[in-house]
Amino acid sequence: MYGICHLSVVPVRAEAADQSEMISQLLFGEHFTILETTKKWIKIENAWDNYQGWISAKQFVSIDKTFFDTLNNTPQKLAGDLVQLVNNKSSRENIAIVLGSVLPMWQNNSLTLGQLNYSFDGNLQETYSNQNKRNALIEAAFMYLNSPYLWGGKSPFGIDCSGFTQMAFKLCHIKLPRDAWQQAQHGEALSFVEEALPGDLAFFDNEEGKIIHVGIVLRNNKIIHASGMVRIDSFDHQGIYHEESKVYSHNLRIIKNVLGA
Repeated sequence: MYGICHLSVVPVRAEAADQSEMISQLLFGEHFTILETTKKWIKIENAWDNYQGWISAKQFVSIDKTFFDTLNNTPQKLAGDLVQLVNNKSSRENIAIVLGSVLPMWQNNSLTLGQLNYSFDGNLQETYSNQNKRNALIEAAFMYLNSPYLWGGKSPFGIDCSGFTQMAFKLCHIKLPRDAWQQAQHGEALSFVEEALPGDLAFFDNEEGKIIHVGIVLRNNKIIHASGMVRIDSFDHQGIYHEESKVYSHNLRIIKNVLGA
């Protein structure tokens, strides 16, 4: 069984309950495998990052395996505006969608979610060439600047640290796992902060050595990351220096080059 998100933003929870922790979100157009069902909930695995969790059984539409496989094997367009509208061609109703939403089978300003057809007149997030991928990633990251922090969030209206890095990479059509500790398993480790280039990922740990935070390295010893909001702070071999409080807010663990040369 397979499904696709036909709503703006749907919470993905750790357990099958409204009171359960939100661990991620589905954005419009993201498709998934259905792993388990109850009367009110379904357990899913997101096709983009294989992340698993529970969503309400009222907040998706079913698709068949043929459509699911087609989506997996066809490069999909992404919404490039902070917020934009899609219009259901049958009901004539508008749905607001956020930056990074998927536009399945987009062609001539139309898209398809199984049996549902929509029109879309907004901007597309275009892919990059190999010559400017780091610049493209930084531009994508800056789209989320000042977005409020939200545990499990993936949208400009609420996002967490790893959701932020994942979405910035997604806007460049690069797959990155959902959680910071998973992202830290990718790329080539750098020996010194001075080796870091804009677009590299910096990971930070707690007192127990567990990776709990991630951000994107910028030029001039700066980093953009989600902490309270998506913000820019100073960054060195010790960690992230919070200008307002005059303290180091995060302890540097490792820097990874995920983009390559």
